[in-house]
Amino acid sequence: MNVRDLMTTDLITVGPESPLKEAARRMIEGAVSGLLVTDEDGALLGVITEADFVKAESDRRAGKRARLLQWFSHDDTEIPSTERRVGDVMTSEVVSLGPDADHAEAARLMRKAGVKRLPIVDEDGRPIGILSRSDIMRAFARADSDIIAEVSEHIIKDILWIDPKRVDVGSEEGNVKLRGQLETRSDATLLVDLTRRVDGVVSVDSELTWEIDNTKLEMTTRPPGIRRSNWR
Repeated sequence: MNVRDLMTTDLITVGPESPLKEAARRMIEGAVSGLLVTDEDGALLGVITEADFVKAESDRRAGKRARLLQWFSHDDTEIPSTERRVGDVMTSEVVSLGPDADHAEAARLMRKAGVKRLPIVDEDGRPIGILSRSDIMRAFARADSDIIAEVSEHIIKDILWIDPKRVDVGSEEGNVKLRGQLETRSDATLLVDLTRRVDGVVSVDSELTWEIDNTKLEMTTRPPGIRRSNWR
C-alpha cells in the first residue's frame, strides 16, 4: 500500500519566526504532538515536537542560572532576550518520503531514524501529508474479507490466470490459509510469495499441491536451431 493511501492530509504548519506560544497553541487546538515548519513558499524546513518544547524549557532555566551568575560576577555581557521562536528550537534534520513510497519502506525508515511520524513531500519539497505509526498500523488492520478478495480475484485470477475455484482462500486476523491443487509447483510457489506481499497479511499457511513439479524438469532434448556443440 502506498503512503498516499495512509497519510493524513489535514496539515497544521507554522513558520520559523512564529513564537513558541503560537506553536504550542496550534498543537493544543489541533490535538497533535508536532507541527511541520515551512517557509513562505511552503517548503519544509523542519518539525517542532513536544520533545523540542521540553528541551527549550530546560535551556530556558539553564539560561536563567547563567544570567544570575553574570549579575553576581558583574559581567557586562549583553543578556539576550528570552523570547524564543520556532526556528530556535525546531529539528531541522528531518527525514521525509514521497507519496508513492510503500508503507513497508516508511515503517523501516521510521524504525531506522527513531521517529514516530514522517512528513510526506512532493517533488518540490512541499509537505502534502504526514504519516504516523498509527497510520501504518491501519494497513495491517485490514479486514479479512478484503484480503481474501484481493488474493482470489486479483492475484489468482488476474495475475496468475488460475481458476479461483481451484484454490480455497481463508483468512483469520490476517493469517491466510491456501488449499487446493494447481497445475505446477511453480504456480503454487508464486501464489504463496505474492500472497505474503498483500497488505494486511501477517502469515501464509499453504497446503497447496500440484500436478507437475516443473521445478525438477530438465531439458533432455536439444532445442531446435541449436547445434550439438553449443548444446553441450
